[in-house]
Amino acid sequence: MSNEFMGKTAIISGAAGGIGLAIAEALAEQGMNIAMADIDKAALIASGEALQAKGYNVITCSLDVTDYSQWEDVVANAQDKFGKVHMVVNNAGVGGASGKIEDAEHETWRWVMDVNVTGVLYGAQACIPVIKSHGEGGWVLNVASMAGMMGMPYATAYCASKAAVVSMTESWIPELEPHHIHTSVLCPAFVKTRIHESYRNRQEKYAIAPDKRIDKEKLKAGANAAAMAVESGIPTEMLAKRVIEALSSKQHYIFTHPHYRKVAMGRFKAIEEAFVDAEESPVVGHLIDEDIITF
Repeated sequence: MSNEFMGKTAIISGAAGGIGLAIAEALAEQGMNIAMADIDKAALIASGEALQAKGYNVITCSLDVTDYSQWEDVVANAQDKFGKVHMVVNNAGVGGASGKIEDAEHETWRWVMDVNVTGVLYGAQACIPVIKSHGEGGWVLNVASMAGMMGMPYATAYCASKAAVVSMTESWIPELEPHHIHTSVLCPAFVKTRIHESYRNRQEKYAIAPDKRIDKEKLKAGANAAAMAVESGIPTEMLAKRVIEALSSKQHYIFTHPHYRKVAMGRFKAIEEAFVDAEESPVVGHLIDEDIITF
């Protein structure tokens, strides 16, 4: 087992199933103590008991990632049980609903942003101070998506939220490095999870008024397409092994689908061409010799 992970403690949101559960088991296999957190209490208890039956040091904590006080409770529970916290895996996320711009439900947009973006912020805010406090360093792993590297039509809220997670991670890398906290963003393409069934755990505060709901047939068509894409994905166990591999080699960007490189490169090529156009512009081209301002 890796001495790097052995005896350390990880808090993982969205750990009752899918990617979160697979990462929890993979880290437990490396000798880590695991605080599994999820909004789905029944699934969480069952998954926690399954890992405990395998002899892993695991506790389960109920968590709605959009409620900061619940994050504080999870951190307190992890400290009470294991003493220190070394890692947070901000994994909890929802898919939202696919559809045209003009059909976007405001409550659904707010739900996606609160879970996928604010939930990551809350996880970091609750965990990073306690990781810093022991001076041993640690890890922050934010789960984004290839959707954070590329836009996709009819999936605006999800893509925007995952792009935000990528940018948040990039901002935290230099901020946390002096504290020996390694920060990474996981950007998988399709994985066999239940993200296309995210509505099963939608909180009441994001309920949609009947007169504001998208036509059911439109929702059904989008859900069917999402289900087919997810079912074609890689197993969560494969993704988890890749995470351990990439964390061990200190990767900041963790990719699981190398064939998507050409998609990302297409975006970078377009950006490069746009910069060339700016350099040749009679309006702003003279700024090429200006100093770059960083913080």
